Amino acid sequence: MALLAANPLAGLIARDGSLSVPMQILLLLTLLALLPALVVSLTPFLRIVVVLHFLRQALGTQTAPSNQVLVGLALFLTLLIMQPVAMEMYERGWAPLARGQATPEQAFREGTQPLKNFLLRFAREKELRLALEIARAPEPRTPQDLELRVLIPAYILSELRVAFQIGAVLFLPFLVIDLVVASVTLSIGMIQLPPVMISAPFKVLLFVLVDGWTLVVGSLMRSFH
Repeated sequence: MALLAANPLAGLIARDGSLSVPMQILLLLTLLALLPALVVSLTPFLRIVVVLHFLRQALGTQTAPSNQVLVGLALFLTLLIMQPVAMEMYERGWAPLARGQATPEQAFREGTQPLKNFLLRFAREKELRLALEIARAPEPRTPQDLELRVLIPAYILSELRVAFQIGAVLFLPFLVIDLVVASVTLSIGMIQLPPVMISAPFKVLLFVLVDGWTLVVGSLMRSFH
């Protein structure tokens, strides 16, 4: 009792120096609470869901596919890409910590290294320099020395940039169809009929004929490899 009163965290550390079961449960619950934000921000989910949203807007189908379908598709595609990274993080971080072969600091450092390598692959130098300037952090000797607090915002900004670029490219062919249909309807005097009502079936038909879902998803997946 005296030991617990002197050090409230004494019961959270086992005698061999590893984390006790209550501490492991606490860490696990904390990670679960942060998991949605981590999945959205630190994975390809960000790029995929933004591109799919642009695609739906370009098609002009409003709510088809629904948000649940787009989020579900983005989530499972993200799992396919991030599975090797997650397994490496577990083997290098959590597994040694659970066996008592590493301290929490060592487990965090080793476990986050695969994530750092993934973020570095897609974070642009311009965004990295901006994050370093905002954080007022010193210039690292190597990219691997960058901290997560610098890598995370740089990665998010880089992914948003790429997602908007892809979305703009997706808009172009459908914009051409909208312009052609609008010109035709105006030339024949159909002013009261909205051009969107006529162009929507043509855009959907074009998308189906070129097997658009396979092309878009395939291009997105290849952009991460």
